[in-house]
Amino acid sequence: MNMNSSPLYQRRRITNVVGLTLSMTAMAIGLTALLSILFVLFTNGFAALELSLFTQDTPAPGSEGGGLRNAIVGSLMIVGLAVVVSTPIGILAGIYLSEFGDTSKTAEFTRFVTDIMLSAPSIVLGLFVYAIAVATVGNFSGYAGSLALSLIAIPVVMRTTENMLRLVPGTLREAAFALGAPRWKVSTKVTLRAAKSGVITGLLLAVARISGETAPLLFTALNNQFYSNDMGGPMANLPVVIYQFAMSPYDNWINLAWGGALLITLAVLLFNILARVLFRNKNGV
Repeated sequence: MNMNSSPLYQRRRITNVVGLTLSMTAMAIGLTALLSILFVLFTNGFAALELSLFTQDTPAPGSEGGGLRNAIVGSLMIVGLAVVVSTPIGILAGIYLSEFGDTSKTAEFTRFVTDIMLSAPSIVLGLFVYAIAVATVGNFSGYAGSLALSLIAIPVVMRTTENMLRLVPGTLREAAFALGAPRWKVSTKVTLRAAKSGVITGLLLAVARISGETAPLLFTALNNQFYSNDMGGPMANLPVVIYQFAMSPYDNWINLAWGGALLITLAVLLFNILARVLFRNKNGV
């Protein structure tokens, strides 16, 4: 009997064709929607790109011109401080979970809390920081914004570091132990160095994740129409400026919102490309 003519083969072939057709249709719909959004964003965003976008501050309501200098600087400062805070905490916690916490109750609790933080909406973390760092002090600040973003970035860096370290072959650790190296030195000088590219990838993905967060900054850093380097007070930042300007009735504000959205999109795209390149060229993992 020819297997190609059997009812079971024909039924499986039809099922395969239907499944592939539905999958390709869903992919085409998703790509069409994504490309249409990107087309509108790049069309309006590049039209708003001017030198004044980087040299002037956000304009007052009803005034002409203006730029996003204060928001760009504010975002760089807030995100930069968040990266400085979250990087050592996330990497050291990931090392502990991978190298020292296989059977520890503390490690199990840490993983549980990490899973909660990874799945928690960013607005919840923003409200948490608002309750402990804004309401108690009595004013919004860039420091509170960095703290909120750090709570988003830490679990991402921690989980990526742990997973990358677990991919390092055990024989590499055994060789280091055989040479008399202590456990802390094996973890930091051997294992972490072998997974360096993967850890950096996780860090870049965390930066890309927090770069466009709006909700936490609404409750922490708020906004500032003027240029300010004082992170102890309200500070302008791109996500909040885009959120406010996009809903305004002023054409120049809407154009600035398109320009800011394009800047964040390009920054996130750059971080993801760097992460992919580093992950592709990783050594030892």
